[in-house]
Parts: sequence; C-alpha cells; structure tokens
Amino acid sequence: MEQLTVGELARLAHVNRETVRYYERRRLLPRASRTISGYRIFSDDALRRLRFIRHAKALGFSLSEIRDLLTLRVNSIGACDRVQERTRAKIDDIDKKIDSLQKVKGALCELVDACARRRKSNECPILDSLDANGWFEQNAVTGKRDLGDLRSGRRGKARVR
Repeated sequence: MEQLTVGELARLAHVNRETVRYYERRRLLPRASRTISGYRIFSDDALRRLRFIRHAKALGFSLSEIRDLLTLRVNSIGACDRVQERTRAKIDDIDKKIDSLQKVKGALCELVDACARRRKSNECPILDSLDANGWFEQNAVTGKRDLGDLRSGRRGKARVR
C-alpha cells in the first residue's frame, strides 16, 4: 500500500491541496494518519476515493449525493439498483435545469429583441426588466413572455389593449 502526502495525493488526483483538506473535513475522505514527524499520510484508497469524487462531481452530483454513492460503493449488496435510482433522479434534475435555462434564454433573447426594436432613448428594456420586481421570476414560472408591461412602463400591472 502506497503512502501519499497531501501534495502528492492532490497532484495525482488533479485537485488542489485545499480540496483534499475540504473533503477530509466533510468526511468524504478518511482522516489521514500522521508520521512521527507530523506529516499527514494518505493511502492509495484515498486516491481512488478522491478520483471517484471528482468524476461524480463532473457528472453533476452534489457532495451529499456523492457521500451516499460512496456509502453504496462500500455496501455493494443491492447497490446497483439504488445507484441507478439516484442516477435517474439526477437525470430528472438535469432535465428540469435544462428547461429552466431554456426559459431564461428565451427571456434574454426577447429582451435583446426589445432593445433592437426601441427608438433612441435613455430607456433600456433589459435594465427595466431587471428593475421590474421579479418580472422574470413570475413569468418564467407561468411561461408567459410578454414584455408589454416593461415597454409601457407599467411594471407588474395588467396591460390594457
């Protein structure tokens, strides 16, 4: 079994030393043993765990979710089904984030279009929308994308046609 200092462990796992310390504090990595001279020494298992954590983070898992995955990795009876369940839940979360980001993109595109349509003035539809007391948050939830209230200066009021 190889013994690694925090610097060697960080280098081999392609992370920062502070990341190793942080994961150790969060108990994702086991506490390092110490040499007689006080150096912290990690086993090659810590390197495997650190790489696992890095790869799971790259796939979008939170540290809490990674902790659960690490536990399942150790207790392997029936683990595959539970890992698959958690992975499907992560996919659902990603789909929701994609949907939300598409709504944000649509709203931003509409604001850019509103800027392009405006006459020369001091008014800016983008700045007005940011100042509109949650206009985007309210309309992103409902899917409504009407900038009429912003252009007319009636932020948050019903538009009369």
